[in-house]
Amino acid sequence: MTVHVAAHRKPRRHPLGGGTARTAVTIALAGAATAAVFDGTGQAAPRPTPAQVRAKVNKLYQEAEAATEKYNGAKEKAGAAERRLRTLADEAARRQERLNSARDALGSIAAAQYRAGGLDPTVRLMLSADPRHYLEGAELAERAGSRQSAAVAGVRRQVREIEQLRGDARVELASLKDRQAELRLRKRTINGKLDEARRLLSQLSPGERAAIGEGGDAGHASRSDGARDPLGVPGQAEAPDSRAAAAVSYAYAKLGSPYVWGATGPDAFDCSGLVQAAYRSAGVSLPRTTYAQIGAGRRVSRSELLPGDLVFFYSGVSHVGIYIGGGRMIHAPNPSAPVRVAPIDQMPFAGATRVV
Repeated sequence: MTVHVAAHRKPRRHPLGGGTARTAVTIALAGAATAAVFDGTGQAAPRPTPAQVRAKVNKLYQEAEAATEKYNGAKEKAGAAERRLRTLADEAARRQERLNSARDALGSIAAAQYRAGGLDPTVRLMLSADPRHYLEGAELAERAGSRQSAAVAGVRRQVREIEQLRGDARVELASLKDRQAELRLRKRTINGKLDEARRLLSQLSPGERAAIGEGGDAGHASRSDGARDPLGVPGQAEAPDSRAAAAVSYAYAKLGSPYVWGATGPDAFDCSGLVQAAYRSAGVSLPRTTYAQIGAGRRVSRSELLPGDLVFFYSGVSHVGIYIGGGRMIHAPNPSAPVRVAPIDQMPFAGATRVV
């Protein structure tokens, strides 16, 4: 009889033991990760040049600034909705106080009628012991009834008005929540693009990062430039009025201030925040965003530019500076560069406005 013992044989050891197998897996993963930095020919992927990084970073900054202007607009609308909501709540509270007083008055009338047995005033006068005063009393009762009817109608009207206010408040609250959700979305978009720009910049040497920070601006100015003629070189056109001159002077005084998205000063700015602050210092109230600021004055052509004019860039009107003459402006460029002087031809020109 043949005995089958195959099932009881000791299993053959795998050529790679547990530890060895784990080592092999680790090596394979490391190889896959290493392969990721090589191109299809097995050669290392070329490191982006500073010019390529600069182009990508500038694009990210432009996209972030466009998102920033939308964030500023949403923030402005959220603030307006919040103010309207507070106004509606205050008005509803005042109306509620008046309604409570009117209800108290009606309650007093009802209590008096109840104590009098609930009889109609005319009936009570007809049954009075002194019918000679009936006509006089009937006239008084009619006036009292008219006042009571008016009081009831007044209460009903106030209730309707309060309900209308509460309905308006619900609409404003929904609008506010929408704006707040938009703000969160815009903020994530901005931070994502700025984080990507920082990641790209971290691949460069300090010297290469400094070159990108210069952004190709000609005639880069520091705070010491504020001592110069704020209207530019001798003999060039002057600002059209004292307010424009004051705005230009303010911008010069802020040279070197950091760019911070959403900031309106006094120590940090984004592009539209600098423009708004400059004209606010001159007593002029401008809208918050670039796409609103371009409509806040009289449009002028590039050939007509005077110091103090607002110059706008890109097809979406997402960047703005203050013209200072000589083909230059002061602007808040991006997180890699502070408030500075720059030529207006370094970005696609979209239009100009003279604040009036």
